[in-house]
Amino acid sequence: MSSPKTRSALARLGRDMRAARLRRNIARVDLAVRAGTSPSTIVRLEKGDPGVGIGALADVLVALGLVDRLADLIDVRHDELGLALAAEKLPQRGRTFASTLRRQNKKAQTKAAAGKAEVNPEGVAF
Repeated sequence: MSSPKTRSALARLGRDMRAARLRRNIARVDLAVRAGTSPSTIVRLEKGDPGVGIGALADVLVALGLVDRLADLIDVRHDELGLALAAEKLPQRGRTFASTLRRQNKKAQTKAAAGKAEVNPEGVAF
């Protein structure tokens, strides 16, 4: 169901999680107790099972002391494609404050002129 890229990324995440657990000398059962989940969930996470919920992953990362890494997964400050797309949408030249005021005044005058002949749905003119 998931793509090969997804499977390989989840497998790497599982291997890294297992390595972090072993470096801390924590048994699967102990990690499961600390994370409030079952040992089979820990096994599934370490195998890269895509069916494990993100909440279980977050709980395990808290137990390992790595929860800040979860928040950094999609850091918009390092999203090169997103930043490039946003830069394309920037105006090519800036506007002066005076031109902005002129535009606002013109819109206000247009509304005022249109508002004089305005009729409400009940047929009463204003």
